[in-house]
Amino acid sequence: MTTVIPPGSLGWPVIGETIAFFTDRDFAVKRHEQYGPVFKTNIFGQTTVFLQGVDGNRFILSNENEYFQVSWPPSVKQLLGASSLALQTGHQHVSRRKILAQAFQPRALSGYVDAMNAISDRYLDRWVQQETLTWYPELRDYTLDIACKLLVGLDNAAQTNLGHYYEVWVAGLFSIPVKLPWTAFGKAFGSREKLLTEIEVLVRDRQSQTTPSQNQDALDLMLAARDDDGEGLPLEELKDQVLTLLFAGHETLTSSLASLCLLLAQNPSALARARQEQLELRSQPLTFETLKQMPYLDQVLKEVLRVVPPVGGGFRTVLQDCEYAGFTLQKGWQSLYQINSTHRDPTLYPDPKQFDPDRFDADRAEDKQKPFAHVPFGGGLRECIGKEFARLEIKLFAARLLRDYQWELLPDQDVDMIVIPTPKPKDGLKVRFSRLDS
Repeated sequence: MTTVIPPGSLGWPVIGETIAFFTDRDFAVKRHEQYGPVFKTNIFGQTTVFLQGVDGNRFILSNENEYFQVSWPPSVKQLLGASSLALQTGHQHVSRRKILAQAFQPRALSGYVDAMNAISDRYLDRWVQQETLTWYPELRDYTLDIACKLLVGLDNAAQTNLGHYYEVWVAGLFSIPVKLPWTAFGKAFGSREKLLTEIEVLVRDRQSQTTPSQNQDALDLMLAARDDDGEGLPLEELKDQVLTLLFAGHETLTSSLASLCLLLAQNPSALARARQEQLELRSQPLTFETLKQMPYLDQVLKEVLRVVPPVGGGFRTVLQDCEYAGFTLQKGWQSLYQINSTHRDPTLYPDPKQFDPDRFDADRAEDKQKPFAHVPFGGGLRECIGKEFARLEIKLFAARLLRDYQWELLPDQDVDMIVIPTPKPKDGLKVRFSRLDS
């Protein structure tokens, strides 16, 4: 078998093209135009092969544990912790995923709606009183409060020590892993230790309770869960898993909510149509069941996640030499499947820069043309465990906004996206916010 190495440039010694990867949203697009559907580069000190489109997605996501194994940048590995579900592989990953998935089953999700509504009430009232605000930081607090309340039972988390430590920790997740006190990674590593201490207090407090709570949260489920050998999760792993769930239930959700608000403000016809659907349903309370009866809002949310997916792709380590599109991917290399560029493929989504929720209606169903064409939550064995939690939160938030509130973008701001660690408007999304006239 002839070995054909993919084309591409490895860039500078050691750092390769890591800086360009971080700073250029079109990093992959430009190189695919130059080299074709497969190219190699050097990111985080590793030779990395980019595979383009649905075929690349399918090859990587369908061959988990055979040709590929989950991989993350070094900074993420150290800050999530070795016991994190995001880093576990093989049987251990399957076993832990079964345990954690209980927190995202329909029965659990239906029990989250009341708390989501209550937290939404508090924030919506505050935004009305503020009238003009920079929305992105507020949305970060909102999603952190929801994640902490529903996953570990902590109220008003954004205003606690845990909330402060969490913000510093997140800021260093995707950074150069140099552990010095003044670096983003060094600060994040210090905050990780403080976060784990706060989480341990929550865990031990819950373990000491003699009567079970009326509304089970993810922490209750994890404490009660047993693996295939009848063993519960050890404390150190439990802390890493809680931290992983908080990240999964917060960072990407904040990005998606901000993208929703921005794209609807920029597309008034879609906004008007989505609002009309909600006004026709206004007499119905927002419950787990009634949220299923909003077909146009479903299309809007799919289109938001297509246009601005909260995660641009996923890393995998190549486990053994394999062939793809005439090229050899060598054992030990890193590979990357691409969400962002797949969602902007004009052969799948005509006029891909256009915000068009109707591309997801029953007649067009552009996401159903090929497997792995619409993958905002990844796919395969490692598809996002909290995707239904995310959909519930985004949909409830959108329905609340559309029924009772209006917002407009303030002038003289930059709404272009910063993409690391997740997409967000450069100037934080400045808006004028008010109640909808009855």
